Amino acid sequence: MQHESPRQHRPHLSDELCHRCGFHGFSGDALKFRTEVIGDATLILGDCREVLPTLQRVDAVVTDPPYGIARVWKGGSGHGWGVASLATPQRNAWDDQGPDAETLAQLTAAPTSIIWGGNYFDLPPSRGWLVWNKPERGFTLAEAELAWTNIDTVVRVFDGNRSDVGREHPTQKPLALMQWCVKKTDGVVLDAFMGSGTTGVACIKLGRKFIGIEIEPKYFDIACKRIEEAWKQPRLFEEPREKVEQGKLGL
Repeated sequence: MQHESPRQHRPHLSDELCHRCGFHGFSGDALKFRTEVIGDATLILGDCREVLPTLQRVDAVVTDPPYGIARVWKGGSGHGWGVASLATPQRNAWDDQGPDAETLAQLTAAPTSIIWGGNYFDLPPSRGWLVWNKPERGFTLAEAELAWTNIDTVVRVFDGNRSDVGREHPTQKPLALMQWCVKKTDGVVLDAFMGSGTTGVACIKLGRKFIGIEIEPKYFDIACKRIEEAWKQPRLFEEPREKVEQGKLGL
């Protein structure tokens, strides 16, 4: 069964809406942010440094913030570098500075937190790292990426393509990768650096509630469109949460 257009523009978030979307409360400062409600997704246009303090609690964080590595970005040739080079100005503008310590502290406070690029940030020790293993070798870009988590488990690896066809953000993660991440969490998922909305699309496809924050209006609008299109698609079943087993130390 296909869903009708679910989008509702809300100049602010009411207590009833917060309850329906799974939020655990907002401060009065939340009233100033443009908000779009699309099915089980609530998207907020604003700077996450201003929005996050208005969120009292979320169940899980799955996010891909700027890594702050634009200064070391280098070009190359072959392996699709023509496409990558065209996106260099946008990528460098977006990836110039990573999240500050206060923002990271707020994101890691969630019961389950998955932060891509965690190896570039000052985060607590973790044994539950996630690895995105990319197929290309001998490429001047990274052959893998790492996500820090606060999940007490062994390192897990996802083998997947470098990007989906038709990506709309210069650092957009593949949908299958973000679905893999969401399955490792419970409850409402927050992405504080939503970009073009891939985490939100993953949540919709898995029957999960989602909160997304994006500072750039262009990508906010793209995220709204992608998530609305995902919501309209029939969902025959909800996939179960991935079972995470505690790894035992072999001594």
